[in-house]
Amino acid sequence: MVKLTLLRHGESLWNQKNIFTGWVDIGLSSTGIKEATKAGKLLAKHKLTFDFSYASVLKRSIKTLWLCLEEIDQPWLPTTYAWQLNERHYGGLQGMNKKQVLAKVGQEQFLLWRRSFATRPPSIKPGDQNFVAWDQRYQGLAKNRMPRTESLSDTCDRVIPYFLKEIQPKLLAGHNVLISAHGNSLRALIKHLNQVSDEAIVKLEIPTGAPMVFEFQKKRQQLQKIKDYYLK
Repeated sequence: MVKLTLLRHGESLWNQKNIFTGWVDIGLSSTGIKEATKAGKLLAKHKLTFDFSYASVLKRSIKTLWLCLEEIDQPWLPTTYAWQLNERHYGGLQGMNKKQVLAKVGQEQFLLWRRSFATRPPSIKPGDQNFVAWDQRYQGLAKNRMPRTESLSDTCDRVIPYFLKEIQPKLLAGHNVLISAHGNSLRALIKHLNQVSDEAIVKLEIPTGAPMVFEFQKKRQQLQKIKDYYLK
């Protein structure tokens, strides 16, 4: 049996203020730091250890991972930081208060942008202060692959292939893996792992700082899920 643990980062400063965050690099709030530490304590309580860990390239994900690894005394764990695990890119909505957007465009359009599977928000403009295309951490990303907005479907299109190529082989080799990521990148993974429909996945809520464990067994060079559960 092998285990994959998924963890949504602790509350960020913009989560706290109800602001669309996406690829903007916002840190954890004091509550988020406590959530990440508590998550690590849960991992320690259940005696979970890992062979590899992954995080996005956004510091709220990275800091959450570091705090967890400190709690389980594995700060040395081989870790990969991948933009493919970033939060969904919310385009021109990034930096905007959700209540204000709702009041401006109405509930129908707001829900399409925020919760539908295939609808993208308006694209971010190059002059926007939250435009990150020239950030050093994305220098290896081809310009035609740099998103300016994403639907949840688009997020799945980058997260799932990365998982299949980079992470699944480690699980098949018998290694336990910890992933610290974001609400929508984890939705994409859970959609794949649990074969969730397009309609159902948008309704799935993933709490911050709550480790979710998938247990697998290897069968004919494939992963066969045994069960999944949140640690308590």
